[in-house]
Amino acid sequence: GFPRTLGQAEALDRICELDLVISLNIPFETLKDRLSARWVHPASGRVYNMDFNPPHIQGVDDLTGEPLVQRQDDRPEAVAARLRKYKDAAKPVIELYKSRGILHSFSGTETNKIWPYVYALLSSKIPPILSDEEN
Repeated sequence: GFPRTLGQAEALDRICELDLVISLNIPFETLKDRLSARWVHPASGRVYNMDFNPPHIQGVDDLTGEPLVQRQDDRPEAVAARLRKYKDAAKPVIELYKSRGILHSFSGTETNKIWPYVYALLSSKIPPILSDEEN
């Protein structure tokens, strides 16, 4: 997400005024497991997740048959360190937006369970765009 640091939040304030901020609270272990299961095809940037979007053949890109790689920062120990660092850096950002009354937090482990609540919030703030047929 963005902004990730107080400095980034302050820079964002200089170019726009936010009226809504969404924070997704996902358990540490869930994030670590998902990121650690991510593998990529370097040439194309295609991303696979071994848990919910695996390649047809393990370790091989579906389209080219070339090997997939796991980025160094997606290895479990690196992910854990990244998440700890993010939590420390993001805390003042969360507090800033909470103090402004514009922070909306959602917790969970599954996108399909969190998304309806996020969608309802966004729908209450942004009028839907109607197609020509609906007008």
